[in-house]
Order: sequence, then C-alpha cells, then structure tokens
Amino acid sequence: MADKIEVGEVLEGKVTGIQPYGAFVSLNEETQGLVHISEVTHGYVKDINDHLKVGDEVKVKVLNIDENAGKYSLSIRATEEAPKQEAAKPKKTARPNQQKQEQESAASAGFNTLKDKLEEWIQQSKEREETYKN
Repeated sequence: MADKIEVGEVLEGKVTGIQPYGAFVSLNEETQGLVHISEVTHGYVKDINDHLKVGDEVKVKVLNIDENAGKYSLSIRATEEAPKQEAAKPKKTARPNQQKQEQESAASAGFNTLKDKLEEWIQQSKEREETYKN
C-alpha cells in the first residue's frame, strides 16, 4: 500500500457489498471499510438499499481504524452538510396567575397534589390506628 490511510481523511470509494447493517466500501485495491447504516445519511435510514447499491461511487470520511483487525469505519454522512433545521418555536409560558388558575382548576377537576393526598392518607391511618386500639 503506497499511501497510508489516516483517521479524518476524506476519500473516494466504491460500494462493494450491502448488508442490513451497512455497506462495504473499497478504498483501494487492498483496503475495504464499512459504512454503518447510521452513517449513510443525515436522518433515519430504514433500508440501506434505498440509498446505496453495489457499484456506487461514494465519498467517505475515515472515522476509525483498527490496525490489529484491519477494520476501517467510514461515514458518508460526515462528508455532507447537515440539513438546516427550522428554528424551534419558543414554548408558550404561562403567566403566574394563569398557572395558579390552572392548578386550582385541576384540583377542582379531581386531581389532587401529593401534599393534599398525604394529609388525607395520614388522617386515614390515624383513624385505622384508633380502631385497633379499642
């Protein structure tokens, strides 16, 4: 091998095989690596065959090299710009009075806070205790 491949390098390769978990890409005549399904593209990939096929020429970035095992971890997605996401809409915050009204409304609708329930449970416990003492 004339050129030593290093982590972080971006190279051209050819898809030589596809499995449900990823695609094998030949970097040169002696070196082959794996593009895990999660590294094919930005977003969720249900079926790798929807994105790649044997013989495709792809640009890959070397993520990791295991010299002992001779394994190369590759990424196609790392060579592409991430799609722009819409700015998250700010969450509507309730005004203090509105929060209090919502809490009172929830309580009147049958929802009790733990504090309220705890007081009720203590009272029930005391009443049961009294019945056993007599």
